[in-house]
Amino acid sequence: MSYLVDFETVSTVGLESSPVADALAGLRANEARYFRNKYDHAFTVSPAEQAPEVVERIAHILKEERGLEIAATPLEATSFEVEGLRMDYVFYQSGLSINVMYSIADGGKRAVGFKLADGMEVPEELAASFKFARQKSKLAGVIRGSYFVIKGQY
Repeated sequence: MSYLVDFETVSTVGLESSPVADALAGLRANEARYFRNKYDHAFTVSPAEQAPEVVERIAHILKEERGLEIAATPLEATSFEVEGLRMDYVFYQSGLSINVMYSIADGGKRAVGFKLADGMEVPEELAASFKFARQKSKLAGVIRGSYFVIKGQY
């Protein structure tokens, strides 16, 4: 069952098994607010097992581009298009959120973004390769984020 993320009343629906469920829910709500304000898009997520193609697409890009395999369990995923960009998101039990922004047009922006929910440690598989910048959010507390540019075609 899909869930329309409400950024006015933050809920842990679907994220209850995370040890940082409240912070992860705030991070998810922060993303929902961004897409509502910038693109007038309603951010809807589904349980990861109902969106295996999204989880697999992100895993494939991480493996091909950087040799990364995420150890955490995926809880939720979503995929949508806004203004010529395909956006894929996976929210993991550990508090990690990974998104892939992929321009549909050739030569457009293509990147993978990592965000860490407040209170979670940097995952071992990311610690050696990425530096995380901090940003404050009213919904999510302190978000730490990093990214890399996608070089291949997917």
